[in-house]
Amino acid sequence: MLRFAANVSMLFPEAPFLDRFALAARAGFAAVECQFPYEAPAAEIRARLDDLGLAMVLHNLPAGDWAAGDRGLAGLPHRVDEFRAGVPRAIAYAHALGVAQVNCLAGIAPPGADAGTLRRTLVDNLRFTARAFAAEGLKLLVEPINTFDMPGFLVNRTAQAVALLDEVGEANAFVQYDAYHAQRMEGELAATIARHLPRIAHVQVADNPGRHEPGTGEIRFEFLFAELERLGYDGWIGCEYRPAGRTADGLGWLPAGALAPRG
Repeated sequence: MLRFAANVSMLFPEAPFLDRFALAARAGFAAVECQFPYEAPAAEIRARLDDLGLAMVLHNLPAGDWAAGDRGLAGLPHRVDEFRAGVPRAIAYAHALGVAQVNCLAGIAPPGADAGTLRRTLVDNLRFTARAFAAEGLKLLVEPINTFDMPGFLVNRTAQAVALLDEVGEANAFVQYDAYHAQRMEGELAATIARHLPRIAHVQVADNPGRHEPGTGEIRFEFLFAELERLGYDGWIGCEYRPAGRTADGLGWLPAGALAPRG
């Protein structure tokens, strides 16, 4: 059976970050993920997880100043030291929270930057991170993101991410496949997943247009979930969408039995 995790950075927007864990558990989720756990002490997040019986399955590496427009640092030549300083911080949070895989955002190309230099920087930083993660028993993920929402983002298609990881050449580096971003950039969701499944370690879902919950747009998630089961996908599926209304009222799209009864 497919396993679903609530992305607490996106779901339950009415609540402060730490309070969202309880709302996820109350909704019936057994696992959560988040974009950036660094806004709270790891010990405090760990206490919430333990009290609620939740598993944390994913978070991102530090990605710079999000409010100022940063969307990752891994491909930025002038910020290599800052990126690499975030690697041990991500490892510390991963161990504290029981996370086995951490996602890396490549970043947005600076105006006028040389494409070759950006590529070399990205490959070198990913290789550095993958090796640091391997020593700690962690997987590194790389996520393609659509360039409609993030113009200039350095990795935006599945095949591009796979080729990038081939160049990195580390066995613990995988793709994070977000169906929303993939639909906007390339379509062919089921065929792409089937082609690259051995390289995909985590899947996220949101519908298009709007990035709302599955069932609000054009993606046939019932078919896609059946394909993931048929293909034997055994990773988590992160619910990383903007709720169209109240999160708890919009969970009817989940397959039967995916959530525990709500109390």
